[in-house]
Amino acid sequence: MASEKVLQTKKQRVSELAELIKAAKSGALVDYQGVTVEEDTKLRRDMRENNVHYFVEKNTMLRLAFKEAGIEGLDDVLNGATALALSNDDETAPARLLGKYADEFENKFSLKAGFIGTTVYDQAGVVALSKIPGKETLLAQLVGSLQGPLTKLAATLKAVADKKNEEAA
Repeated sequence: MASEKVLQTKKQRVSELAELIKAAKSGALVDYQGVTVEEDTKLRRDMRENNVHYFVEKNTMLRLAFKEAGIEGLDDVLNGATALALSNDDETAPARLLGKYADEFENKFSLKAGFIGTTVYDQAGVVALSKIPGKETLLAQLVGSLQGPLTKLAATLKAVADKKNEEAA
């Protein structure tokens, strides 16, 4: 009966993982082979500060959880040392943070794949996602790009109104 108990425990863990994956807006898978404890501690602290859930799980468990969550196409990358980062808030946070560490820990840490919703990205896609700035930065850039033209429009409208006032006087 011990094996039945173990099987039930594993099924429960797969269900928990599937719920975490379903609740996440995005996720990224990484190969962490060769990362030191100090580097891993720094990475985990950065992940917590950015509300990204980062953990290591067995590939078989992840494969079953992704299938249960309805995310297909990650089976090929679920080999070797695999860690998963999930975000419930920001679509690019897991890829962006892991991409930063992949650049910092060259040859020790590499992005494997990722997903946003149920859309899966291969290694090249997740690397591209890692280069996208955060939501706050993108919003600031949008406001900045809108501010210039709006200021020019306001100045032009004021000049037209002043000219009409001069002509009327």
